[in-house]
Amino acid sequence: MTTSDVTHQSLFDRARALGRVAVLMGGCSAEREVSLKSGAAVLAALREAGTDAFGLDLGADALAQLQVEPFDRAFIALHGRGGEDGTIQGLLEWMQVPYTGSGVMSSALGMDKLRCKQIWQSLGLPTPNFMLLKAPFDAQSVVDQLGLPLMVKPVHEGSSVGMSKVTSVEALAEAYERACAFDGLIMAEQWVTGHEFTVSLLGEQVLPVIGLETPHHFYDYDAKYITDDTRYLLPCGLSDEAETDIGTLSVAAFNAIGCSGWGRVDLMQDQAGRFWLLEVNTSPGMTDHSLVPQAAAHAGISLAELVVSIAEKAQCHLSLSGVKEA
Repeated sequence: MTTSDVTHQSLFDRARALGRVAVLMGGCSAEREVSLKSGAAVLAALREAGTDAFGLDLGADALAQLQVEPFDRAFIALHGRGGEDGTIQGLLEWMQVPYTGSGVMSSALGMDKLRCKQIWQSLGLPTPNFMLLKAPFDAQSVVDQLGLPLMVKPVHEGSSVGMSKVTSVEALAEAYERACAFDGLIMAEQWVTGHEFTVSLLGEQVLPVIGLETPHHFYDYDAKYITDDTRYLLPCGLSDEAETDIGTLSVAAFNAIGCSGWGRVDLMQDQAGRFWLLEVNTSPGMTDHSLVPQAAAHAGISLAELVVSIAEKAQCHLSLSGVKEA
C-alpha cells in the first residue's frame, strides 16, 4: 500500500467516523445564492471523502426540516442572517446536535460589525474609526470625523452586500439609503488606503495569508463571486515577519469575540505598513471563488480534507443537559 493509499484510507476512516452529517445551506438571507453554492461544494467534498452526508436547503420552516430525518452533526454552510448570526446555532444547541464553527454569542458578534469593532477597540486591537448613522444625520459632520473616502455598510450583512465607497459629502446620503434596503443599522467606516488581506483559520492553524487585488472600487460582491478579474496573491507578498504579525493579529481578533472551529479575518494594510481589522467571518464561503479553500490548497490541504477537518471540530458550545424545568 502506497503512502497516498494510507493517507486516503485515513481520511476515509475519519470521514466515516463523522456519522450522518447534514449540510445546512440556502436560508433566507441576501446571501442565499452564495450559500447554495457553498453547501453544494461542501456536500460534494464530504461525500468524496466517504462521509454519509446529505444537504438541507433551509427555509422559513427550518425547525421542521431539521426534524425530518436524524443526523449526528451539522455542517453549517449558511451565510448571513439566520445562518451566521447565532440563530441556527441556538436552534442546534436546543436540539443538542453538534455543529461546525463558532457558538451562539460569537456568531452573533461576528455578524454584528458594530459590536465586533467595539470589542476590538476596547481591547486595543486596531480597526478603522467608525460611527453609527441614524437619519437624519449631518453628512458634513460624518466626513469631518472620518474623512474621505469612507465606507458605508449594513451592520448585519456579509459578502459586501449593501456596501458603498463614498467619495463626496453629497454621495453619503445615497449610500446610506442603499444600505438601508438591507438593514436597519448602518455604519460609516474610515477608509484605509493600501492592500487588502484575508487570513483563514482552521482550529489552531493559521493558513497561508491571501492578498487581494481587484479593479473594482473595493472587494465587493461581484469581485467575490461573479467576475474573474480579482487577483488572489499566494504567496501574499508580505515579508515572513509581516505575515507572522498579521496571523497573530487575526488570531487575537478571532479569539476576542470567542470564535472557534474555523473562520476568516479580513484586514487592510495601510501605506505605513500597519494592519487594520475589518471584520471576522464565522461561516466563510466555500465556493470556487472562496478564500478558505484557496488558502487550504496552498497549504497542501485538499477540499475533502478541509471539510472533514472542519466537521471533526463540530460541537455544542452550551451545556443544556443540566437545565431543569422551573
